[in-house]
Amino acid sequence: MTTLLLVRHGETDWNATRRIQGSTDIPLNDTGRAQAHETAAALAARYAGESPVVVSSDLSRARETAGIIAAALGVPVSRTYPQLRERAYGQAEGLTDVEYRERFGDFGRDNVPDAETNGHLRTRAVAGVRRAVRDARRDHAPIDVPVIAVAHGGLIGQLIRHASGDALPLPGERLANASTHEFRVERDRIGLISYAAVTTARAV
Repeated sequence: MTTLLLVRHGETDWNATRRIQGSTDIPLNDTGRAQAHETAAALAARYAGESPVVVSSDLSRARETAGIIAAALGVPVSRTYPQLRERAYGQAEGLTDVEYRERFGDFGRDNVPDAETNGHLRTRAVAGVRRAVRDARRDHAPIDVPVIAVAHGGLIGQLIRHASGDALPLPGERLANASTHEFRVERDRIGLISYAAVTTARAV
């Protein structure tokens, strides 16, 4: 059994202005770096004396967050995975949440031209975390080390839905920047232990 922690990247300028990022490679801002350091300190305290595996999406906001966490833990970022990228939002990328609703209506997201569907995102997310866990198990066998994967809100949300049988997150909840969500991976089965969400009337 492998403990898998999924961490959302820190804040970017597009997060701060409620713009949809998707696969657009937007870097962390100073607030995001401070958030990453705060999360890194909490993880370093939790795993004092241990050496978790740290991996990330290949987008820069996730890679930089992962680098800050890895430095606090005294380990490298072992791999980056394109499968852990945020959902591609097609023609919605760069729009604010208000502009999105004016153009496309409610946040169903499957109605946006050129956007990745919910189903495809979930399939990719599940495959990505399974691969990350298998790589960590192979690299560190016979020891089953924890895996910390830095990814994105939309992708982590789909993994929470997959692991909870679509019961979670609850309506109106969103995943904050630099928040941590814990899963258990037994063989290839992904179970949800806990997730951290904030309640909001508006979610991007």
